[in-house]
Amino acid sequence: MFANPEFKVNPYPAYRRLRENAPIHWTDSFGGAWLLPRYADVVKAMRDPRLSARRSYLLVDRLPREDRKELAQLNRIVGNWISFLDPPEHSRLRKPLETVFTPAALKTMRPCIEKIADSLLDKMQEKGEMEFMHDFAYPFPSLVLANVLGIPTKDLDRFIAWSDDFVSFQAPKPTLEVATRAQNSLIAITEYFKALLAERHQEQHNIFCLLKDFEDEEGELPLEAILAQFTMLIIVGQETTRYFLGNAVLALLQHPQQWEILKRDPSLAPNAVQELLRYESSVQSSIRLITEEFVLHGRTLKPGQFVISLIGSANRDPAKFTNPEILDITRSQPPHIAFGYGAHFCLGAALAHMESEIALNCLLNRMPNLKLASDTPDWNLEISLRGLNRLPVAC
Repeated sequence: MFANPEFKVNPYPAYRRLRENAPIHWTDSFGGAWLLPRYADVVKAMRDPRLSARRSYLLVDRLPREDRKELAQLNRIVGNWISFLDPPEHSRLRKPLETVFTPAALKTMRPCIEKIADSLLDKMQEKGEMEFMHDFAYPFPSLVLANVLGIPTKDLDRFIAWSDDFVSFQAPKPTLEVATRAQNSLIAITEYFKALLAERHQEQHNIFCLLKDFEDEEGELPLEAILAQFTMLIIVGQETTRYFLGNAVLALLQHPQQWEILKRDPSLAPNAVQELLRYESSVQSSIRLITEEFVLHGRTLKPGQFVISLIGSANRDPAKFTNPEILDITRSQPPHIAFGYGAHFCLGAALAHMESEIALNCLLNRMPNLKLASDTPDWNLEISLRGLNRLPVAC
């Protein structure tokens, strides 16, 4: 299923069949895993302590065994990301980061983010047409994140390149060359922030001093773990948002009546973002490692196997959402799970939502007659992330 080109283009018919046929399915993909397509089961799985987030090694395990020893540093860095940790380690590292990404903390950044969006649209309007992914979706979250983390703008191109190296590594069948390049980029990000941390941690009220000075009953946070979170923020913070921005714009332009509703009432932008996250999330699935045997819907799940929560399917489950296949930006809706659920709820959810809302408002104000310039979306080949390689539009 996952390797089928038709699934890459449109996974939702396959999701619907899975939901309708049974609440749980076995797949030989990923070395064997259980698929959960329904909303209620996905939510339960995301907060089930028997399902562990410690599965970072799966990235390297896709390569031949003889190549894996070359990627020890990649394994170590990614293995320290909070997205691959369980409580209490996860909770301890997440706590100081949460203070940076609360809606209240981010509110002061709104004028700056609006300025970033406008400056990108200035360049696009001059041309009269644009490739939305390259001209806006890629640089926008990168510029915003650079502002949040205090990265000088002159270094931004390096960070985008480093992030792209890791994104390439997440393709279905990476080569050792691609994996080594991703590892080198992770090391480069680590060394960059190691120097920046030493330089800036004495400043007040920034992410560097929050992490470096954090101390609890277990003492200070390990430097290696602190640096790993910066690599995670750089890579995950750019990738998921850039893909969602492309998905959102494509969905709205494919549903012109929804674009017109938003033009008539821009105050719907926050609700529109929520509906677009439900309808076409960039994050399509979440994988967890089973740590103890248990029975679910009559099937025995065993330690060492995996559970894949199909977020894209759960967000279109008719048992939870009325007419889920319809995009309706006026929908009064129950909560989607595009940002996950429970302890691993997306750290940057508030930032991603604000970025997306600002991007939509700026596009409405500056380019109200935006149109698709191609009828054939160019979707990526990643399994867990759904997004576009290109999105040509006319201003």
